[in-house]
Amino acid sequence: MTCLHYRDNTLFVEDVALSKVATKFDTPCYVYSRGAIETNWRAFDDALKSIPHRICYAVKANSNLSILNLLAELQSGFDIVSVGELERVLAAGGDASKIIFSGVGKKKDEIRHAIEKNIFCFNIESATEAARIQEIAQALNKKVNVSLRINPDIDAKTHAYISTGLSENKFGVASQDAISMCQHIAAMPSLNLIGIACHIGSQITDLAPFQVALDFLFVTYEELKQLGIQLKTINVGGGLGISYQQEQTPAIADYAKMLTQKTSQYPVEIIIEPGRAIIGNAGVLLTRVEYIKHGQHKNFAIVDAGMNDLMRPALYQAWQHILAVNLHAGKKTTYDIVGPVCESSDFLGKERDLALAEGDLLAIDSAGAYGFSMSSNYNTRPRSAEVLIEGDKMKLVRKREEIQELFSNELQF
Repeated sequence: MTCLHYRDNTLFVEDVALSKVATKFDTPCYVYSRGAIETNWRAFDDALKSIPHRICYAVKANSNLSILNLLAELQSGFDIVSVGELERVLAAGGDASKIIFSGVGKKKDEIRHAIEKNIFCFNIESATEAARIQEIAQALNKKVNVSLRINPDIDAKTHAYISTGLSENKFGVASQDAISMCQHIAAMPSLNLIGIACHIGSQITDLAPFQVALDFLFVTYEELKQLGIQLKTINVGGGLGISYQQEQTPAIADYAKMLTQKTSQYPVEIIIEPGRAIIGNAGVLLTRVEYIKHGQHKNFAIVDAGMNDLMRPALYQAWQHILAVNLHAGKKTTYDIVGPVCESSDFLGKERDLALAEGDLLAIDSAGAYGFSMSSNYNTRPRSAEVLIEGDKMKLVRKREEIQELFSNELQF
């Protein structure tokens, strides 16, 4: 559910008009609702309260320090995929003992640093990685928790770029190798195999793929139990989708009910790694119309936010609602909402019916996940400011970049 609502024809996040945010912090600007983030996280926690569980927020979705700090205050765990994300979580007050390190390409220095920080667990994705973690842990005289990420070859019916559970994807160990890999890891003296994991994709809008994946994990669990390997955790990953357009996405409560029903008879802790489902609809991208351009075949509203600010439409052909911040009378016209970047793929939305004038403000809805975190400095454009709304208060949680900062690390010869 969106965090946006109109009052007297003006768009608000909580009790703050977005026009006031633009006046104070300029555009483009990401705006987040603290209340929506808390509500979404607590919805998972409350719905799973009848079973042992661990919520590890997927940091890649949005890694702003204030947001991570808010989640840390809620006692959240964190799912990370780089040493940079590890340091972000720690800087935000996160607990290292609640961090899971995922990802297929962990470097030796990243593994060493994570072990030294005493993280909770590594999600192992290959035999070579298992050997690398064993070698480093042994050298440090440590025994570390690990979980084997398995690729179950399940089609989550999502965009090809965010599908992670098919055999053609780079993630996890092939299902046919899972048992032998677990036996191999269990025999390593510096590794403590505590669980198995899978993550089948992102923006999944049907519970059926989750059910199939969970069934697969528990079949594997039982096979390992028969071999004398008793697991403590089952990690079902993340991927629960949100509604961007007209998707009928499962409610968090229904997702949690499915997990509870399938796992309540097993003596394990269920781990989930939601990202988009917590932050996605809790944020918007605020932008201003710079020019209106009427063409022979198309009308364009050229705004000050571009594909460097919000990559999802260009990368995934993603659709997000675009709303006028201030509604006014006038005939609606069909526009492509496009940015200033010198690429034809630089669009935020196509064929949108809006009554617009130059200088109007627009809000790109449900931009909290994979918005700022995927932004760049392409065309030497400073990345935008980020603002957190709490009730009627606005808090700047990231300053807008200055142009001089963009080349401060470059050396001239």
